[in-house]
Amino acid sequence: MKAYLDLTKTGIIIFALMSALAGYAMSASAGRGFDWNPILILLMGLYFACAGSFALNQAQEWKLDAQMKRTRNRPIPSGQIAPWQAYLIGFSFLAFGLLVLYALQPLTAQLTLLTVVMYNGLYTMFFKKYWAFGAVPGALPGAMPVLIGYSVNSSYLLTPEAVYLFLIMFLWQMPHFWSLAIRFREDYAKAGFPVLPTQLGTHRTLYHIGLYVFVYVGVAIGSPWFLKANVMYLFLVIPVALKVMLEFFKYFKASGQQRWLPFFLWTNLSVLVFLAVPVVDRWVFYIWSMQGF
Repeated sequence: MKAYLDLTKTGIIIFALMSALAGYAMSASAGRGFDWNPILILLMGLYFACAGSFALNQAQEWKLDAQMKRTRNRPIPSGQIAPWQAYLIGFSFLAFGLLVLYALQPLTAQLTLLTVVMYNGLYTMFFKKYWAFGAVPGALPGAMPVLIGYSVNSSYLLTPEAVYLFLIMFLWQMPHFWSLAIRFREDYAKAGFPVLPTQLGTHRTLYHIGLYVFVYVGVAIGSPWFLKANVMYLFLVIPVALKVMLEFFKYFKASGQQRWLPFFLWTNLSVLVFLAVPVVDRWVFYIWSMQGF
Protein backbone atom coordinates (compact mmCIF):
# COMPACT_ATOMS: atom_id res chain seq x y z
CA MET A 1 0.00 0.00 0.00
CA LYS A 2 2.83 2.39 0.83
CA ALA A 3 4.43 1.70 -2.56
CA TYR A 4 1.10 2.41 -4.27
CA LEU A 5 0.61 5.66 -2.34
CA ASP A 6 4.15 6.75 -3.22
CA LEU A 7 3.74 5.78 -6.87
CA THR A 8 0.58 7.83 -7.25
CA LYS A 9 1.86 10.75 -5.09
CA THR A 10 -1.22 10.70 -2.92
CA GLY A 11 -0.22 13.82 -0.98
CA ILE A 12 -0.15 15.89 -4.16
CA ILE A 13 -3.44 14.32 -5.29
CA ILE A 14 -5.13 15.47 -2.07
CA PHE A 15 -3.92 18.99 -2.76
CA ALA A 16 -5.19 18.79 -6.37
CA LEU A 17 -8.59 17.60 -5.16
CA MET A 18 -8.79 20.46 -2.66
CA SER A 19 -7.94 22.91 -5.46
CA ALA A 20 -10.63 21.42 -7.69
CA LEU A 21 -13.15 21.72 -4.86
CA ALA A 22 -12.29 25.41 -4.52
CA GLY A 23 -12.94 25.88 -8.23
CA TYR A 24 -16.20 23.95 -8.02
CA ALA A 25 -17.39 25.96 -5.03
CA MET A 26 -16.68 29.28 -6.77
CA SER A 27 -18.64 28.32 -9.89
CA ALA A 28 -21.56 26.59 -8.17
CA SER A 29 -24.75 28.58 -7.87
CA ALA A 30 -25.17 29.59 -4.24
CA GLY A 31 -28.92 29.79 -4.73
CA ARG A 32 -29.15 26.09 -5.54
CA GLY A 33 -26.94 24.91 -2.68
CA PHE A 34 -24.49 22.03 -2.90
CA ASP A 35 -25.41 18.88 -4.81
CA TRP A 36 -23.14 16.16 -3.45
CA ASN A 37 -23.45 13.82 -6.45
CA PRO A 38 -21.39 15.89 -8.93
CA ILE A 39 -18.89 16.68 -6.17
CA LEU A 40 -18.28 13.00 -5.44
CA ILE A 41 -18.08 12.16 -9.15
CA LEU A 42 -15.60 15.01 -9.68
CA LEU A 43 -13.42 13.81 -6.79
CA MET A 44 -13.48 10.20 -7.95
CA GLY A 45 -12.75 10.97 -11.58
CA LEU A 46 -10.01 13.47 -10.80
CA TYR A 47 -8.43 11.13 -8.24
CA PHE A 48 -8.02 8.34 -10.78
CA ALA A 49 -6.84 10.73 -13.51
CA CYS A 50 -4.23 12.28 -11.20
CA ALA A 51 -3.11 8.90 -9.86
CA GLY A 52 -2.70 7.62 -13.40
CA SER A 53 -0.77 10.70 -14.48
CA PHE A 54 1.63 10.49 -11.52
CA ALA A 55 2.17 6.76 -12.01
CA LEU A 56 3.06 7.45 -15.65
CA ASN A 57 5.39 10.23 -14.56
CA GLN A 58 7.33 7.92 -12.26
CA ALA A 59 7.51 5.27 -14.98
CA GLN A 60 8.89 7.93 -17.34
CA GLU A 61 11.54 9.15 -14.91
CA TRP A 62 12.54 6.17 -12.80
CA LYS A 63 16.09 6.01 -14.17
CA LEU A 64 16.65 9.66 -13.26
CA ASP A 65 14.98 9.14 -9.88
CA ALA A 66 17.49 6.37 -9.16
CA GLN A 67 20.32 8.91 -9.40
CA MET A 68 18.89 11.31 -6.81
CA LYS A 69 19.14 10.71 -3.08
CA ARG A 70 15.74 12.35 -2.54
CA THR A 71 13.93 10.04 -5.00
CA ARG A 72 15.94 6.84 -5.23
CA ASN A 73 13.67 5.08 -2.71
CA ARG A 74 10.58 5.62 -4.84
CA PRO A 75 8.74 2.39 -5.75
CA ILE A 76 10.27 1.82 -9.21
CA PRO A 77 13.96 2.68 -8.52
CA SER A 78 13.81 0.64 -5.29
CA GLY A 79 12.41 -2.39 -7.14
CA GLN A 80 9.04 -2.53 -5.39
CA ILE A 81 7.12 -1.94 -8.63
CA ALA A 82 8.27 -2.73 -12.17
CA PRO A 83 8.09 0.01 -14.83
CA TRP A 84 5.57 -1.98 -16.89
CA GLN A 85 3.32 -2.27 -13.83
CA ALA A 86 3.46 1.50 -13.32
CA TYR A 87 2.58 2.06 -16.97
CA LEU A 88 -0.35 -0.37 -16.67
CA ILE A 89 -1.65 1.33 -13.53
CA GLY A 90 -1.11 4.75 -15.06
CA PHE A 91 -2.95 4.21 -18.33
CA SER A 92 -5.75 2.20 -16.70
CA PHE A 93 -6.41 4.76 -13.99
CA LEU A 94 -6.16 7.65 -16.41
CA ALA A 95 -8.64 6.11 -18.84
CA PHE A 96 -11.12 5.34 -16.06
CA GLY A 97 -10.79 8.82 -14.56
CA LEU A 98 -11.35 10.51 -17.90
CA LEU A 99 -14.45 8.39 -18.57
CA VAL A 100 -15.91 9.32 -15.17
CA LEU A 101 -15.23 13.02 -15.73
CA TYR A 102 -16.63 12.89 -19.27
CA ALA A 103 -19.87 11.45 -17.91
CA LEU A 104 -19.99 14.37 -15.47
CA GLN A 105 -19.09 17.15 -17.92
CA PRO A 106 -17.24 16.71 -21.26
CA LEU A 107 -15.35 20.00 -20.82
CA THR A 108 -14.06 18.80 -17.44
CA ALA A 109 -12.65 15.65 -19.04
CA GLN A 110 -11.13 17.64 -21.90
CA LEU A 111 -9.37 20.01 -19.50
CA THR A 112 -8.07 17.02 -17.53
CA LEU A 113 -6.71 15.40 -20.67
CA LEU A 114 -5.05 18.68 -21.66
CA THR A 115 -3.46 18.82 -18.21
CA VAL A 116 -2.04 15.31 -18.60
CA VAL A 117 -0.63 16.15 -22.04
CA MET A 118 1.04 19.27 -20.65
CA TYR A 119 2.42 17.46 -17.59
CA ASN A 120 3.42 14.01 -18.84
CA GLY A 121 4.20 15.20 -22.35
CA LEU A 122 5.54 18.72 -22.65
CA TYR A 123 6.83 19.26 -19.11
CA THR A 124 8.21 15.81 -18.24
CA MET A 125 9.73 15.05 -21.63
CA PHE A 126 10.98 18.49 -22.71
CA PHE A 127 10.78 21.52 -20.40
CA LYS A 128 12.03 19.74 -17.26
CA LYS A 129 14.95 18.11 -19.06
CA TYR A 130 16.21 20.92 -21.25
CA TRP A 131 15.24 24.33 -19.83
CA ALA A 132 16.25 26.03 -16.58
CA PHE A 133 12.92 27.89 -16.53
CA GLY A 134 10.94 24.72 -17.20
CA ALA A 135 9.05 25.23 -13.94
CA VAL A 136 7.21 28.19 -15.48
CA PRO A 137 5.36 26.27 -18.22
CA GLY A 138 5.31 23.32 -15.82
CA ALA A 139 3.18 25.41 -13.48
CA LEU A 140 0.37 25.50 -16.05
CA PRO A 141 -0.78 21.89 -15.50
CA GLY A 142 -0.26 22.41 -11.78
CA ALA A 143 -2.78 25.26 -11.82
CA MET A 144 -5.36 23.42 -13.91
CA PRO A 145 -7.26 21.59 -11.10
CA VAL A 146 -9.02 24.81 -10.09
CA LEU A 147 -10.27 25.25 -13.67
CA ILE A 148 -11.20 21.57 -13.87
CA GLY A 149 -13.39 21.97 -10.80
CA TYR A 150 -14.74 25.29 -12.03
CA SER A 151 -15.73 23.79 -15.39
CA VAL A 152 -18.24 21.39 -13.82
CA ASN A 153 -20.69 24.26 -13.35
CA SER A 154 -19.56 26.74 -16.00
CA SER A 155 -18.16 26.44 -19.51
CA TYR A 156 -16.90 30.03 -19.37
CA LEU A 157 -13.50 30.04 -17.68
CA LEU A 158 -12.53 33.71 -18.02
CA THR A 159 -14.56 34.95 -15.09
CA PRO A 160 -12.72 37.05 -12.48
CA GLU A 161 -13.08 34.25 -9.91
CA ALA A 162 -11.56 31.63 -12.21
CA VAL A 163 -8.73 33.95 -13.24
CA TYR A 164 -7.92 34.67 -9.58
CA LEU A 165 -7.86 31.00 -8.61
CA PHE A 166 -5.68 30.10 -11.60
CA LEU A 167 -3.21 32.94 -10.96
CA ILE A 168 -2.82 31.98 -7.30
CA MET A 169 -2.12 28.35 -8.20
CA PHE A 170 0.21 29.29 -11.06
CA LEU A 171 2.29 31.93 -9.26
CA TRP A 172 2.69 29.88 -6.08
CA GLN A 173 4.50 27.06 -7.84
CA MET A 174 7.70 28.91 -8.77
CA PRO A 175 8.64 29.91 -5.19
CA HIS A 176 7.58 26.43 -4.06
CA PHE A 177 9.66 24.54 -6.62
CA TRP A 178 12.71 26.80 -6.83
CA SER A 179 13.14 26.82 -3.06
CA LEU A 180 13.11 23.02 -3.22
CA ALA A 181 15.60 23.17 -6.09
CA ILE A 182 17.96 25.28 -3.97
CA ARG A 183 17.61 22.88 -1.05
CA PHE A 184 18.32 19.81 -3.23
CA ARG A 185 20.59 21.50 -5.75
CA GLU A 186 23.24 18.77 -5.70
CA ASP A 187 20.64 16.05 -6.28
CA TYR A 188 19.24 17.82 -9.34
CA ALA A 189 22.74 18.43 -10.71
CA LYS A 190 23.64 14.75 -10.26
CA ALA A 191 20.56 13.67 -12.21
CA GLY A 192 21.23 16.23 -14.95
CA PHE A 193 18.10 18.34 -14.45
CA PRO A 194 18.85 21.95 -15.52
CA VAL A 195 16.99 23.59 -12.66
CA LEU A 196 17.51 27.28 -12.01
CA PRO A 197 19.99 26.99 -9.09
CA THR A 198 22.32 24.70 -11.05
CA GLN A 199 22.22 26.91 -14.15
CA LEU A 200 22.11 30.46 -12.77
CA GLY A 201 23.24 30.02 -9.17
CA THR A 202 21.46 30.45 -5.86
CA HIS A 203 21.56 34.25 -5.76
CA ARG A 204 19.86 34.74 -9.12
CA THR A 205 17.37 32.00 -8.27
CA LEU A 206 16.43 33.92 -5.11
CA TYR A 207 15.96 37.01 -7.27
CA HIS A 208 13.49 35.16 -9.52
CA ILE A 209 11.74 33.65 -6.49
CA GLY A 210 11.30 37.17 -5.16
CA LEU A 211 9.71 38.39 -8.38
CA TYR A 212 7.08 35.65 -8.25
CA VAL A 213 6.52 36.07 -4.51
CA PHE A 214 5.79 39.79 -4.99
CA VAL A 215 3.28 39.13 -7.77
CA TYR A 216 1.77 36.16 -5.93
CA VAL A 217 1.25 38.16 -2.74
CA GLY A 218 0.03 41.13 -4.80
CA VAL A 219 -2.69 39.04 -6.45
CA ALA A 220 -3.78 37.69 -3.06
CA ILE A 221 -3.97 41.17 -1.50
CA GLY A 222 -5.74 42.41 -4.64
CA SER A 223 -8.34 39.63 -4.51
CA PRO A 224 -11.21 42.11 -3.85
CA TRP A 225 -10.70 43.26 -7.46
CA PHE A 226 -11.46 39.69 -8.61
CA LEU A 227 -14.15 38.55 -6.20
CA LYS A 228 -16.23 39.62 -3.25
CA ALA A 229 -14.15 39.84 -0.07
CA ASN A 230 -15.45 39.85 3.47
CA VAL A 231 -14.06 39.79 6.98
CA MET A 232 -11.89 36.69 6.46
CA TYR A 233 -9.92 38.61 3.86
CA LEU A 234 -8.84 41.07 6.56
CA PHE A 235 -8.15 38.47 9.23
CA LEU A 236 -6.46 35.78 7.11
CA VAL A 237 -5.38 36.83 3.62
CA ILE A 238 -3.58 40.06 4.51
CA PRO A 239 -1.71 38.70 7.59
CA VAL A 240 -0.64 35.51 5.77
CA ALA A 241 0.45 37.49 2.69
CA LEU A 242 2.60 39.78 4.84
CA LYS A 243 4.05 36.76 6.67
CA VAL A 244 5.08 35.16 3.38
CA MET A 245 6.84 38.39 2.39
CA LEU A 246 8.62 38.53 5.75
CA GLU A 247 9.79 34.92 5.47
CA PHE A 248 11.06 35.56 1.97
CA PHE A 249 13.14 38.54 3.10
CA LYS A 250 14.66 36.40 5.86
CA TYR A 251 15.33 33.60 3.36
CA PHE A 252 16.88 36.04 0.89
CA LYS A 253 19.03 37.67 3.58
CA ALA A 254 20.37 34.22 4.50
CA SER A 255 21.32 33.70 0.82
CA GLY A 256 19.18 30.56 0.66
CA GLN A 257 21.37 28.75 3.19
CA GLN A 258 19.01 29.15 6.14
CA ARG A 259 15.33 29.92 6.71
CA TRP A 260 14.42 27.55 3.88
CA LEU A 261 11.88 25.49 5.78
CA PRO A 262 9.86 28.39 7.31
CA PHE A 263 9.62 30.07 3.90
CA PHE A 264 8.66 26.79 2.23
CA LEU A 265 6.00 25.95 4.83
CA TRP A 266 4.48 29.43 4.92
CA THR A 267 4.33 29.54 1.13
CA ASN A 268 2.47 26.23 1.06
CA LEU A 269 0.12 27.27 3.85
CA SER A 270 -0.59 30.55 2.09
CA VAL A 271 -1.87 28.93 -1.08
CA LEU A 272 -4.42 26.96 0.94
CA VAL A 273 -5.53 30.15 2.68
CA PHE A 274 -5.73 32.16 -0.54
CA LEU A 275 -7.89 29.46 -2.16
CA ALA A 276 -10.09 28.69 0.83
CA VAL A 277 -10.93 32.21 2.02
CA PRO A 278 -12.94 33.24 -1.09
CA VAL A 279 -14.89 29.99 -0.88
CA VAL A 280 -15.65 30.39 2.82
CA ASP A 281 -16.52 34.07 2.39
CA ARG A 282 -18.90 33.26 -0.44
CA TRP A 283 -20.76 30.38 1.15
CA VAL A 284 -20.71 31.27 4.83
CA PHE A 285 -22.00 34.76 4.21
CA TYR A 286 -24.60 33.42 1.79
CA ILE A 287 -25.86 31.04 4.49
CA TRP A 288 -25.88 33.82 7.05
CA SER A 289 -27.81 36.10 4.72
CA MET A 290 -30.39 33.37 4.09
CA GLN A 291 -30.86 32.98 7.83
CA GLY A 292 -31.34 36.69 8.33
CA PHE A 293 -28.03 37.55 9.98
